Amino acid sequence: MTTLFFDLDGTLIDSTEAILESFHHTFKQANIARPNDAAILSLIGHPLDVMYGRLGIPEAEVMTFVGNYKNHYRTIATQKTVLLPYAKEAVRYAQTFARLGVVTTKTGEYSRILLQHFGFMDAFEVLIGREDVTQPKPNAEPLLKAMAQLGVTNLNTWLIGDTHLDILCASNAKCSGYAVTSGYESGEVLQKYTDKIALNAFEAVKNIEKITHECKNE
Repeated sequence: MTTLFFDLDGTLIDSTEAILESFHHTFKQANIARPNDAAILSLIGHPLDVMYGRLGIPEAEVMTFVGNYKNHYRTIATQKTVLLPYAKEAVRYAQTFARLGVVTTKTGEYSRILLQHFGFMDAFEVLIGREDVTQPKPNAEPLLKAMAQLGVTNLNTWLIGDTHLDILCASNAKCSGYAVTSGYESGEVLQKYTDKIALNAFEAVKNIEKITHECKNE
């Protein structure tokens, strides 16, 4: 049986507007100059505390910023997040041949709300968010925890994501990774980590189905 785990931001959803607005809000609230949007976007995929630290917030203040971010984000998430093209088609097609889950560095609570909002939380048997692990991607822990909850091994288990953190997470868990260029890292960057790259999640799912079918016939 094939098992597919999906990343969220940049893979199935685009919450760029909500993310940027929430960062802007926290810097304005603290009355300090905010970093440019490119600097923020370059860090998506990392946990919020890591992002704020790399954006220059002192360690002692990071969790205050994270809390303020979450308080604002929860009020705008569903209104300012959209599905990426072919995302729902990717998930529904994947259901025809695989068990599915979500492995994200996003807060699990908001991830569930968004997936319910878009009408396909029912497709996923497990969702691992930032609060569910000690070590986020690229550490193997999130993927290993998701696998354990489903009772599956690394055999024919895949993680689809849009950053090198997803690919490294899959590699560290001794699973297969498939990158997509629909998110926050370019194909040029991703090809340093994998030769399995698709334009979007739907293309990745169809390619994985083909690979698994060929393996069964060998």
